Amino acid sequence: MKHTRRPVRALLTALAAGALALTAAACSVDAAGQDDSKPTIRVAYQTFPSGDLVVKNQGWLEEALPDYNVKWTKFDSGADVNTAFVAGELDFGALGSSPVARGLSAPLNIPYQVAFVLDVAGDNEALVARNGTGIETVADLRGKKVGTAFASTAHYSLLAALNQAGLSASDVQLVDLQPQASLAAWQRGDIDAVYTWLPTLDELRKDGKTLITSRELATAGKPTLDLGVVSASFAAEHPEVVDAWRTAQARALTTIADDPATAAKAVAAEIGISEQDAAGQLRQGVFLRPAALSSPEWLGAEGAPGNLANNLHSAAQFLAEQKQIASAPDLATFQRALYVKGLPGAIQ
Repeated sequence: MKHTRRPVRALLTALAAGALALTAAACSVDAAGQDDSKPTIRVAYQTFPSGDLVVKNQGWLEEALPDYNVKWTKFDSGADVNTAFVAGELDFGALGSSPVARGLSAPLNIPYQVAFVLDVAGDNEALVARNGTGIETVADLRGKKVGTAFASTAHYSLLAALNQAGLSASDVQLVDLQPQASLAAWQRGDIDAVYTWLPTLDELRKDGKTLITSRELATAGKPTLDLGVVSASFAAEHPEVVDAWRTAQARALTTIADDPATAAKAVAAEIGISEQDAAGQLRQGVFLRPAALSSPEWLGAEGAPGNLANNLHSAAQFLAEQKQIASAPDLATFQRALYVKGLPGAIQ
């Protein structure tokens, strides 16, 4: 039987056509109080502990933009957020640096830009082995079933951890599992180890051993981040909305640093956990001070893109080496993908 490859355009068309089905299956929409006479800003969020959840819970975006509806849609992973962007269903989104590196690479080539650093992954993402499997180190994973959400920062970190231990993806049995699905598989004993993020991670830790965290991998030169992205066309048409969104996100970072109890209360309400657990989960992440965002280390400034572009480029190169994408774009692609217009003013 003769097999032919579908062209890239057909692939993207298929992704776009399937996005509505994905939205129903992998996300939920909070559209309460929508006014049909107002334009709608479409925001993708995930339930990892971050300032983004504080912004949503406190209604700061709605407060700053009374002439707009704000539609918050929950997604399970960055791969799902990318698919929705391909379909033209989103204006803003929260997702990891690895999915962003994929999104800016072929065949997706998603026209979005990074406008904010939500957090730097620390102990809030980790690789955990189930008790009773005999797994004590990453090297012990050879031949074992390991779950992670494909195309996520956790997937990227898992590949980096395996590489560091002298293993390749083919040395383990990789299983594509979203966080909640990985927890169910773990509880059934169907999987030996999982690389995932909070809040699911804390549930796995109750009956498992942490082998390595994203904080440790960052120290070894493979950092991952959670980023806020905006559609390039939306940013060009509505820079004042991007400024308002960034101001709200900066307010959330300040709240996490200076009023952690308020931040924990908001995150707890959004995730459905206790305030004590939310506070503990927030402490596991690394949250920047707003003023640091425009520094050379992160987003940078107009005419001087920051080192975040190099981080994304490095991630894309690693993904290409691991045959997760065909090839990495050049550094200039990632530098152009940093949205720094009005950045200092929007985060003061």
